[in-house]
Amino acid sequence: MSGTTPEAEMSEEDLAAAWGAETMADDASGDTDDFDSPAVASVEPARVLNQAEIDSLLGFDNGPGDGENRTGMQKIISSGLVSYERLPMLEIVFDRLVRIMSTSLRNFTSDNVEVSIDNILSLRFGDYLNSIPLPAMLAVFKAEEWDNYGLMVVDSALIYSIVDVLLGGRRGTAAMRIEGRPYTTIERTLVERLIQVVLSDLSASFDPLCPITFRFERLEVNPRFATISRLSNAAVLARLRIDMEDRGGRLELMLPYATLEPVRELLLQQFMGEKFGRDSIWEVHLAEELWNTDVDIEVVLDEQVMPLSDVLALKPGSQILLNAQPHSPVSLRCGSTVLFEGKVGRHKNRLAVRIERATGRPQVPQP
Repeated sequence: MSGTTPEAEMSEEDLAAAWGAETMADDASGDTDDFDSPAVASVEPARVLNQAEIDSLLGFDNGPGDGENRTGMQKIISSGLVSYERLPMLEIVFDRLVRIMSTSLRNFTSDNVEVSIDNILSLRFGDYLNSIPLPAMLAVFKAEEWDNYGLMVVDSALIYSIVDVLLGGRRGTAAMRIEGRPYTTIERTLVERLIQVVLSDLSASFDPLCPITFRFERLEVNPRFATISRLSNAAVLARLRIDMEDRGGRLELMLPYATLEPVRELLLQQFMGEKFGRDSIWEVHLAEELWNTDVDIEVVLDEQVMPLSDVLALKPGSQILLNAQPHSPVSLRCGSTVLFEGKVGRHKNRLAVRIERATGRPQVPQP
């Protein structure tokens, strides 16, 4: 005959009570499969902070000035916000690059290509190197005349678009992106050809400002091997967008400020309009006026060097013997420069000089 003890009955009752309490707690917290229950409907959405509240939390609001004490968080945040000088002429150079690239890339791809500038900004080299979206190809090039380096980044979308266009891909189909594998030799070769075209156009963009040759150095896929400057140094970044109908991608040009230092004074100049450099109108006008300029020419028969005491002793009636004869040659000078040699004669009751030969003129140094 089976039976239960009072201790067993009490334990079963306690388990039943605990199970009921857990069930009620689940119902109250809304952990149920009934989506129409009041518990689910009563949940309030989390409030989103606005921009003013975010700025206040990060310390971007009207806080203490530069000369006053700031908190540690404000110093950390403001350490990356460095203002660099604006280079107006460099923006014109990049605008010229866009126009030249639009033509050269159309000839390179035999397709309709549109090139545009997304933005031009200044930032630290290390911050940009850590923000490069991979996979990508990083081309290191050297500015020969400036003896420094620059960086060009071709993103994955542009790489596969160029490969697809150059190898005869059909229009109307998006470029296929294959991730998780290294770039093949064919892909690297085709991208190098694209980089050579862009570097040639970049050199042509600087021609009105100064002659410069950008030479391709190497192609990298790891940003650590493309370090051309200190991570804390400032640099100028130009983001270009290249569209080929339904294909395309981004190309970024990074020029450290140390690379642009030799032409910094030229890049700081302000120019209005598209035309800059020498003015052909003034060149023609100056040349025409030079042809009409009067020049005094002296005929020198002889020159002598005398002591100052002899010069002071000269008086009316004194004679100076010249080392010249009636048929001795004379020199024709303009200022201190001897232009011609000739002989003195007479022409219609006037003294005249017949030019025999031209002397060697000094070379004028080119500016």
